[in-house]
Amino acid sequence: MRRKGIPGPLVAVLVLLGLSVFINYIDRGNLSIAAPMLKDELHLTASQLGILLSAFFWTYACLQPFDGWIVDRWNVNWVFAAGFCLWSAATAFTGLVHAFVALLVLRLLLGIGESIAFPSYSKIIALNYNEEHRGIANAVVATGLVLGPGFGMLFGGMLMGRFGWRPFFLVLGLASLLWVFPWIAAMPKKHAAPSGSAGAPSLFEFVGLRSAWGTCFGLFAGNYVSYFLITWLPFYLVRERHFSMDDMAKIGGVAYLLSAICGVLAGWISDRWIASGASPTRVRKTITGGGIACSGLFVGLAAFAGTRYCVIAIGLGVIFFGVSSSNTWAITQTLAGPLAAGRWTGFQNFVGNLAGVTAPALTGFVLERTGHFHWAFVIATCVALGGAACWVFLVGRIEQVHWGGEVKAQAAPYI
Repeated sequence: MRRKGIPGPLVAVLVLLGLSVFINYIDRGNLSIAAPMLKDELHLTASQLGILLSAFFWTYACLQPFDGWIVDRWNVNWVFAAGFCLWSAATAFTGLVHAFVALLVLRLLLGIGESIAFPSYSKIIALNYNEEHRGIANAVVATGLVLGPGFGMLFGGMLMGRFGWRPFFLVLGLASLLWVFPWIAAMPKKHAAPSGSAGAPSLFEFVGLRSAWGTCFGLFAGNYVSYFLITWLPFYLVRERHFSMDDMAKIGGVAYLLSAICGVLAGWISDRWIASGASPTRVRKTITGGGIACSGLFVGLAAFAGTRYCVIAIGLGVIFFGVSSSNTWAITQTLAGPLAAGRWTGFQNFVGNLAGVTAPALTGFVLERTGHFHWAFVIATCVALGGAACWVFLVGRIEQVHWGGEVKAQAAPYI
C-alpha cells in the first residue's frame, strides 16, 4: 500500500504552527537577553530581576491543566488564536512600560497567553494528523522550540545592542500579530473530538496511569536540560570558558540551528520507520528516550572536555535534544487520542515546566556553593538519564488509552 502524504491544507497549518512556536520561544526568552540593559535603565535590584525572569513560569506552568480542559471543551482553533494575541500584545506593551510592577504584570500575562499553546498543538495534531504523520508534524512544531532560543541568542542580543531593548519588544510583538490573519484563513476543519465519542476522562482516571506519569517525568527531564542550557549556557561560555560574546552567540546559534534540522529529520525517519511496519512503541521510545539520554551524556561531557571538544559536546547535546523533542508529543497524542489530547498535554506540560523553575535556580545554587559548573552539568546528565528511563520503561505501549473504565495495560513497559 502506497503511503499517502500530508494534504496541502494541513501542510500550511503545520507551517503556521511551527512559526507560532518560534515566536513563542523568542517572546519567553527575550527578557533574559535584555536583562543587563533593563536592570541598568530601571535600576532594578538582583532580586527584582530574578522575580521578573521567573514570573512567566508562575502562570505558564500553573494554568496548563486548566488550559488542557479548555481546548478539549471548546473550539481549539479560536482558543489558540486568542492565546496568541494575548502573548503578542504582552510582548509589545513590555517595550512601553517603565515600572517594575507593570513589567511583572505583563510577564504574568505572557505566561497566561503562552500556556494555551502546547495543549492546543497536541489537540490540533491529534485531531487532524494520522499516526504515520505525527512524527514529522511534531518535529516541525519542535523546530520552533529550538530555533526560537537560537535566534534570540544569535540575533536578539545584536539587535538590542544596536536599536535598544524597547524597540525590539514593541516591533516583535506587533509584527507577531500578523500571524493571526493567515491562521484564521488556514484553520483546520476538525476542532473537536467526534460527537459520538465517550465521555472525557476524569483526573483520577488519568493520574492512575503509569504511562501518564512516565510522560510527565520524561518531559520534566527533557525540559530540565533545555532550560539549563537556555538560561546558563551563555554565562558558562563567556565566564568559565572565556569565549567572547560574538563567539558565544555563534556557538549557540549554530547548535540550535543544527538541532532544528536534525529534529525534522528524526521526525521524518520515525514516520517512515512506522510506515515500513515498525510499531509506534519501538519507534517513538527509541527516538525520544535515546535522544534525551544522548543529549544528557554529551552535555555532561562538555564540562570536563577541553575547549574545542567542549563546543562539540555542547553542540551534540543541543542536537540530540532536538531529536528527542521530535517525538515527545507524538507519544502523548497517541496515548490520549483526540478526546483527551488537550487535558493530557496540559497536565504533562504543567509537570514538565516545573523544570523551568528548578533548573535555573538549582544551577545558581550549585554555582554559588562550588564556584564552578561541574556538578551542575552532572546533575543535568543524571536528570536526562532518569528521563530516558521513564520514556522507555515507565511509559507503556504507544497506543490509545480506552477511556471510561476500559483502560488497557498501559503500565507494561513494552518496547
